[in-house]
Amino acid sequence: MNLFAYSGYQACADMLLPMRHGASLANRSLDTWSAFADTPHGRSLRAACELLMLGALTPKRPPFGIDSIVTEGEPVAVVEEVVARTPFCSLLHFRKDTVLSTPQPRVLMIAPMSGHFATLLRATVRTMLAEHDVYITDWHNPRDVPLGEGRFGFDEFVRHVIDFTARIGSGTHLLAVCQPTVAALAAVALMAADDHPAQPASMTLMAGPIDTRINPTRVNELAKSRPIEWFERNLISAVPFGFAGAQRRVYPGFVQLAAFMSMNPGRHADSFETMYYERGKGDPQKADTIRTFYEEYFATMDLTADFYLETVATVFQQHALPSRTLEVEGHLVDPSNIRRTALLTVEGERDDICAVGQTLAAQDMCERLRPYLKTHHVQTGVGHYGVFSGRRWEQHIYPRVRAVIYDNEPRAVIVSSRARPIQPVPAATAAEVTPAAPVAASVVEVEVETRASGSGGGSGTGNRGAAAKPPARSSRRRPPTTR
Repeated sequence: MNLFAYSGYQACADMLLPMRHGASLANRSLDTWSAFADTPHGRSLRAACELLMLGALTPKRPPFGIDSIVTEGEPVAVVEEVVARTPFCSLLHFRKDTVLSTPQPRVLMIAPMSGHFATLLRATVRTMLAEHDVYITDWHNPRDVPLGEGRFGFDEFVRHVIDFTARIGSGTHLLAVCQPTVAALAAVALMAADDHPAQPASMTLMAGPIDTRINPTRVNELAKSRPIEWFERNLISAVPFGFAGAQRRVYPGFVQLAAFMSMNPGRHADSFETMYYERGKGDPQKADTIRTFYEEYFATMDLTADFYLETVATVFQQHALPSRTLEVEGHLVDPSNIRRTALLTVEGERDDICAVGQTLAAQDMCERLRPYLKTHHVQTGVGHYGVFSGRRWEQHIYPRVRAVIYDNEPRAVIVSSRARPIQPVPAATAAEVTPAAPVAASVVEVEVETRASGSGGGSGTGNRGAAAKPPARSSRRRPPTTR
């Protein structure tokens, strides 16, 4: 364990605090001195102050900031409420402050515990809220959890998913993004093996490392390049005194952030330069967009050493889940036990963290799940974050997620009163006006749509409610190596 890494970082952060406070004071002074603030020198000074202020990491979760949403054509107030809490996580419910005419499907979003807070999924939550009753796992920063509260490892993560699903009730739909897809699949498999009454109605796994042996990325190769002892010796540190979780062994959030930024240092440097330039020339729109992104990106949380090391060992080095050797709380995890929970897997064509094929592997692992309950989609033109935020998420991915959820919602189908009644067609008339060829074509379309499909460079759906063109060939096998 690196005894001095966390203490050294905290000392440097404390020393830079007066400089950041000075930049904040200068920035506020410019707000009141508009005559100078609107000059080129004033704009340059504001841009420099903004860069200094942005350089600080935030160890507290930013607010979601979702106060209202438009649903059923009307604006509705949204209230955040904690419906369950443990020392390491809160189950947060985005309750709509109104009585809806139609009950909405309940969705549990499992946020990643990968160095960022649950607000990383803010855009995902906002999109889902319009037509779903949304819950999310709001993970706590381990440096704020006292040692006396015990350990938190991979088993405890899976246990939280099971308990929170049971807390919401039967018929819940799970949606996991990135790292927690492994835990979500393990939780559903264990619930299926126990015939748990609260087995989810559907499970959506998005851009997750289900099987990192397929098309390994730089992240995957780094995790396998060293023995697990190296990670423990060099990356694990202790929370310094002065915090509630003092002396808890953690993988510090600033180390995780540095690792991510080191993958694309040039791109981040260009972003900061662009923000400074746009602010300096008096066009703040693009600068505000960059600043908003990095304010969220620099909000970091620690990971407990137990969870981090167990995840690296079991998911990235041993490939325990696809090898059928993963055990949780002494029970073997077998995804083939899943027979009732519909499965949707989503991948991004340009994902450099979880490559195409790694999440698709879940389809083959759930071999006893009927084909019409399986759906796979590859979104072209997006990287890792584009899978759950941005224009393509809203326009292309979300409709497929919604279709799978509503198709498998365990309640009676509500027929609109405005729908026109179906008029029976006489048999003779039907025979005269209906040729044989279209009938055969429709049978082929139904047959294709009931198969799970996927491809390495396009998009495909195999769900009965999907609205995409059927692919040239249906396949639930792993795609070839990506470009």
